[in-house]
Amino acid sequence: MDKVFALVDCNNFYASCEKLFRPDLKHAPVVVLSNNDGCVVARSREVKALGLKMGAPVFQVRNLIEQHNIACFSSNYALYADMSNRVMTVLEQEAPQVEIYSIDEAFLDLTGIDAVYDVACQIKAKVDQYTGITVGVGVAPTKTLAKLANHAAKAYPATGGVVDLTDRERQRRLMALVEVGEVWGVGRRLTKHLQARGLRTALDLADADPKMIRREFSVVLERTVRELNGISCLELESMAPTKQQIVCSRSFGERITQKGELKEALAKYVARAAEKLRQETCLAQVLQVFIRTGVFNPNERHYSNSASVKLSAPCDDTRAFLAAMEPLFESIYRPGFRYAKAGVMLTDFYQPNTYQTDLFYPEEDRERSKNLMDVLDKINRQGRGHLFFAAQGVTPQWSMKREFLSPAYTTNWNSLPKVY
Repeated sequence: MDKVFALVDCNNFYASCEKLFRPDLKHAPVVVLSNNDGCVVARSREVKALGLKMGAPVFQVRNLIEQHNIACFSSNYALYADMSNRVMTVLEQEAPQVEIYSIDEAFLDLTGIDAVYDVACQIKAKVDQYTGITVGVGVAPTKTLAKLANHAAKAYPATGGVVDLTDRERQRRLMALVEVGEVWGVGRRLTKHLQARGLRTALDLADADPKMIRREFSVVLERTVRELNGISCLELESMAPTKQQIVCSRSFGERITQKGELKEALAKYVARAAEKLRQETCLAQVLQVFIRTGVFNPNERHYSNSASVKLSAPCDDTRAFLAAMEPLFESIYRPGFRYAKAGVMLTDFYQPNTYQTDLFYPEEDRERSKNLMDVLDKINRQGRGHLFFAAQGVTPQWSMKREFLSPAYTTNWNSLPKVY
C-alpha cells in the first residue's frame, strides 16, 4: 500500500495566537518580538505584505511600525505552547499516527484513507473550528513532497489552504514552479552549490541522478531526491527523539554588574533546565555554565567564559545542580564587567535505572529526592514560580524586557478574557 502523508502547519502561528483573543486586531498588522523585545520573530500576513523582514531589529523599523500602526507583542510562550497543544490534540483525533514536528507543524499518516483531499479539508476545518487557528494542509506520498504541498497551500490562496500532491503530474508541475531553496532540508549554502550546477528548481533536483547527488553532495540529499520522486524514505516518528542536551539561557533586560544578581540568574536557569529534564524523564550527569558580556559595543570590555563539572551520578534534582553550579560560577566570574547573557547546559543523559548508582547515595535518599521534585513540579504546574529556591532571588532586576506581553489567556485564571 502506497504511503500518504499530510503536513499540517499553522499560519503565522505566534501572531495568530495573539490575534485570537483580540478580535479588534483580526485584520490588523501584528508582530511578535524576541527576548527583550529586540527583534521581530513573527509577522502576520498584513506585516509580510508591508515588506517588514523577519529578524529585523525593532530600533531599525520603528518608523515603519509607527507609520502603519503595527501592533507589537512580547513573546508569550505560555500562550503559544497551550494553543499548540490544542491544535495537536485535534490532529491526534483525526489520524492514526501523528508526528509533532515543531510547535506549529505536524505530519499525519493518512495511508489507506479514501478521499484524502476531502479528509484534509475536514482536518483544516476542524482545527479552525475547535481552536481558532488557521492551518495549511499538504498531502503527498512522501514527507518532502508533503512539505512542498504545504508550501503551495500557503503561497497560493486559490488552493483554499489544502493541496493534494498524490498525483505525479501535479507534483512535477508544482516542482517546476518552486525554487530549489524551498525544498525541505536544502539550506542557503547548499542552494548556492546546486544553482551553480544548474539545479535551480525543485524539478531540476528531482530529475538529477541520485548517484551523482550522493557522490558530490551527501546521502541525505540523495534521499531528498528520491523523496521528490515519490519514494518514501522518511518514516513517521510517533515518538519524539530523546534530547541530547538541554540549554537554558537568556539575554538580560539590563546589563548586570553585580555578582549576586548574575548568580541569581544562573540559579533560575539551572532550576528551569532541571524542570525540563524531569519532563523528559531523563537524568543528567554533566552541568555546564557560561557567562558573557555584550559583543557589539566597541566601547566596552568583552569577556566570556564557561566551566563544566561531572556529577558523581546522574540525577534530576535541582538542588544537586544548584550545589554544583556555585563553584563553577565562582571559577569563571570576573568583576568589573557588564554582563549581557548567561546560561546553563545539561548533558550526558541517562534513562532511570540504566546507570551505576552512587555508593554513598542511599536508595531512601534518592526516593526522597524524587518525591520532593514531584511535589515541586506539581505545584509549579499550577503556575510557574509559585515555588522556587531562594538562590533564584525574590525580585530579580535582570529579567527580560517584556513590555508588550499579552495575558496568559488559556493558562491563568486571572487572565481569562472578559466578555461584557
